[in-house]
Amino acid sequence: MNIDQAQEPDYDSVKVDYVGFVDPYAVEGMVVLKADNGKEFHMRAFSGEVARHISSFTETETETSPPSIYKMIEEICEENELVLVKVKIYESGEVLRANLYFTGKKDLVLRNHRASDAMALAVYYNIPILVRKNLLKESMEA
Repeated sequence: MNIDQAQEPDYDSVKVDYVGFVDPYAVEGMVVLKADNGKEFHMRAFSGEVARHISSFTETETETSPPSIYKMIEEICEENELVLVKVKIYESGEVLRANLYFTGKKDLVLRNHRASDAMALAVYYNIPILVRKNLLKESMEA
């Protein structure tokens, strides 16, 4: 797969529409991803800590210092002249996984990583988040 190839027809680009928590103790995070056509994907069952990171990345206009693990990825990219350009989220059995697409000196795809962390990186760097179309559903009113 080439990094710069056209978007596959079974993926839609989404934006973070809402970030919150499933429980009152903020242990389990949730996020609503929305496509341009209004369809949504409600993602949950990831740490509240990651949800707080995503929320801080979406709400802040000033430069936010990334958490240590994201900072480590940033430093590795800088040292190897790589840039994260897109994230693809998909189902793998019962869990959500993600592929991270880097370009620079060479193209690199990191496959089958935690979708929540990949999404947090995508929000931090303001890059496209792609979700398989079969995960997107009509908007639900609470």
